[in-house]
Amino acid sequence: MNLSAMLAARADMDDPVRIGLIGAGKFGSMFLNQALFTKGIHVVAVADLDPEAVRRRCISQGWPREQMAASTVAGAMAAGTTCLTDDASALFVEGKLEVLIEATGNPRAGIRHCLGSIGAGIHVVMVNVEADAVAGPLLADLARRSGVVYSLAWGDQPALICEHVDWARTCGFDVICAGKGTLYHPTFHQSTPDTVWNMYGIDEEEAHRSGMNATMFNSFTDGTKSALEMTAVCNATRLMPQPDGLGFPPAAARELAQVCKPRGDGGVLEIPGTVEVVSSLHRDGSTVEGDLRFGTFVVVGGRNEYARRCFRDYSMLPDRSGNYAALYRPTHMVGLELGVSVASTALRREPTGTPVAFLSDTVAVAKRPLRKSEVLDGEGGYCVWGRQVPASRSVGSKMLPMGLAHRVPLLRDIAEGDCVRWHDVAIDENDDIVKLRREMEQKFTP
Repeated sequence: MNLSAMLAARADMDDPVRIGLIGAGKFGSMFLNQALFTKGIHVVAVADLDPEAVRRRCISQGWPREQMAASTVAGAMAAGTTCLTDDASALFVEGKLEVLIEATGNPRAGIRHCLGSIGAGIHVVMVNVEADAVAGPLLADLARRSGVVYSLAWGDQPALICEHVDWARTCGFDVICAGKGTLYHPTFHQSTPDTVWNMYGIDEEEAHRSGMNATMFNSFTDGTKSALEMTAVCNATRLMPQPDGLGFPPAAARELAQVCKPRGDGGVLEIPGTVEVVSSLHRDGSTVEGDLRFGTFVVVGGRNEYARRCFRDYSMLPDRSGNYAALYRPTHMVGLELGVSVASTALRREPTGTPVAFLSDTVAVAKRPLRKSEVLDGEGGYCVWGRQVPASRSVGSKMLPMGLAHRVPLLRDIAEGDCVRWHDVAIDENDDIVKLRREMEQKFTP
């Protein structure tokens, strides 16, 4: 409970935590806004493909123009200002950062930036869950062996769910299920950037005026982002994915313990000790009253009758049997909360969630009939969506990771609903990212 005091102490010593950010989209911009008001941190550099757009955005948030006057990372370090650049590699070679925030959302770029950061002895806060799903366990292992921290990003739902799980285990509870809420309907798996706004429930013109990215929001809608995030949770907490992946059952916050418990006890889970994402829509399209669309949760079981009686006595959102109870957070603040990860990583050398095993994977599934020679367009696109599966099944059946299903041509037709496999696409086995993924599979597959 003393991170703010530790940051204040760094400010008093005129030795703020030195931060670099790669990718100043929505998440990164939210963090930059809060950096204005946080004592004890210094955003030394921001790397983005469009530095001038970042400059305009920061000025609109209230950043002084003179704060962004530095032309080099080293100059910004010395002057206490901020360098805006389109050269991400400059963050690893000029000066000495303490924490790198990777927020590009591009799995290939994220892995390269993470490796650069680890090589430079810089802690990594990985907002890029796409990269984490491809190679997170190996990246975290490389970081540990190099003496730096690899952390999931507080404010994003995976880190918050990891905190729920840690709370439950620290309190001596059995973790039955952990997860989050979302807007889901089975038809959403066919969503494309052309149809996303109607499915997501946003006026298309308003989305364009707000600068919303159709591809990114389509990943939220078609189920891919949920699969990626629950993969990150499983690999960080050792919870197991369900054998058939996420079911997205409709559930209100007050119903979590009733719904997210094993089938044998009247719930929907195939196994206990797993993850699930609950929908804010019923299957008939009607809205779930009291939904958890933007929240996170954990369902626990009492180990004896005394604990179970306490669930009922204190109205701990128990199921009808009183054997299970739920704790939930109704929302998450995304990049506005990212400072918790930065401070925890730099000051305590403690991640807010980190991969410790390879138990879950997210694989590419055809949204429609795909034809030979078509080029897959990756997350949030027109061709495939991401499904969570156990890692042993993914590797054993040679399923293609969602993060590698981008700009690769098909070698054969794929039926709608079928998983794409490595041998279905023209993959360059000499590609550095592919080799890294193969190394992780070899080292960590159960």
